[in-house]
Amino acid sequence: MASARILIADDDTAIVQTMTWVLKEHGYDVVAAHQGARVLELMEERTPDLVLLDVMFPDADGYQILERIKGDDRWRDVPVLMVSSLPPEEAAVRTLGLGAADFVKKPFRVKELLARIQAQLRMRAILRSANDTLRHVEAELERVREEAENRRKLVDILHDVTDDLSSDEIYHLLARRVARALDLTHCSVILARVGERPRVVATAFEQASARNFELDLDRYPEIRAALDTGRPVLVEDVMTSPLYADVRQRWVRDGTMVTTRSVIALPFALDQTQAGVFFLRRALNEPKLTPEDIEFADTVVKAAVAAVQRAKVLETTMADNRRLEVLAHTDPLTAVLNRRALTERLNSELERVKRYETQVSLLLIDIDHFKRVNDSYGHLVGDDVLTDVGALLQSAVRSVDVVARYGGEEFVIALPETGLMGATVFAERIRELIEEHRFSHAGGSELHLTASVGVACYPSPGLETVEDLLATADQALYRAKAEGRNRVRT
Repeated sequence: MASARILIADDDTAIVQTMTWVLKEHGYDVVAAHQGARVLELMEERTPDLVLLDVMFPDADGYQILERIKGDDRWRDVPVLMVSSLPPEEAAVRTLGLGAADFVKKPFRVKELLARIQAQLRMRAILRSANDTLRHVEAELERVREEAENRRKLVDILHDVTDDLSSDEIYHLLARRVARALDLTHCSVILARVGERPRVVATAFEQASARNFELDLDRYPEIRAALDTGRPVLVEDVMTSPLYADVRQRWVRDGTMVTTRSVIALPFALDQTQAGVFFLRRALNEPKLTPEDIEFADTVVKAAVAAVQRAKVLETTMADNRRLEVLAHTDPLTAVLNRRALTERLNSELERVKRYETQVSLLLIDIDHFKRVNDSYGHLVGDDVLTDVGALLQSAVRSVDVVARYGGEEFVIALPETGLMGATVFAERIRELIEEHRFSHAGGSELHLTASVGVACYPSPGLETVEDLLATADQALYRAKAEGRNRVRT
């Protein structure tokens, strides 16, 4: 399979060279444009799978280039990641509004950018597959409408299975609707992992209790034959069919009362790991099943499989979106919130404070003499210490509190509905918690660390924004460090 083609558009030669090397190392096909005017020329030559686009060029406007890309039907579905050193609140809102898939602020972490690129490419592939599936289902539905006007019931079924249903819901719906459309008293769906002999009933129209029942395939030769060959099997009369010769001997030996007249086994494959059979039966007092019944049921089953695959695609897309959201808001080292997420949460919290006339306090925590840890033990040990601090803070807060890494060895704790006095008491508890904690490292010895804490509260005179609140906490932290560290100041 060809590697994904990525177009890097940035006037910073160093960034282009670095990202070109990194992306090629990860198996991507990379083409670069150092001028805005060159971007659309390269798009015309060959449509890329993803574009990394700077907002500002000496010769062009990145916003206009983005509009041109998203306004062209050939490129509309190509994800564009905007890259800029402009303030996110200004550039991100505008670029996302113009159709950008994501916004990345310079300077950026290479690992984070790679993760965003991978997520967008994966999402594009999933959405392409979903669109193909939907187009296939729509085409199949139209064909059925044109060629089988007398099969109105089939149309109803196809409408049902193309709804946003879970796999189990689709199986249950299909068993019930196929049975009713063909006037069957028995219709089941049998599933199993590829390579497994036992087959399990996923749903049964005639008997809800049969769900998860394990079948003995020796008693169902049509199911075994359908699975082995991958083709539909029709037994018009179980009493005369050669396929049932051994089964009939067993019936005679066991004194089994036979109630089935004819059966159809329709095989299907969902993916590389799971397959199954639609099993249709008619009783002795009912008409035989026919090749026309196979044709009808096979059309329904194909639509059902497409719907199940679509459901799985949508589930995967949602999972990817959730993972991307976590990545975008989490510090990769400490697993607490990052600075971006902190700012968003604090803005929301300040709005809530204004609305409900409550309070929010902020703790800005700095690990004392942290540079000595890196200098003496190395940065890996330093990273372990920061990870431990993040976990320590996370374990000490309430569920409504917010813990974030502010930068370097600095952490922030936001305390909703907490005044300055309560926050100061809690800050002292955090300081003691860090002082009493024993940080171990690969050398086997323990590190003893302390922390300085600055506390601020909103609302307070002169505080209007999140930046004001952080600045006030930072000033308090400076006083704590100036007075000897390992203390709390407001």
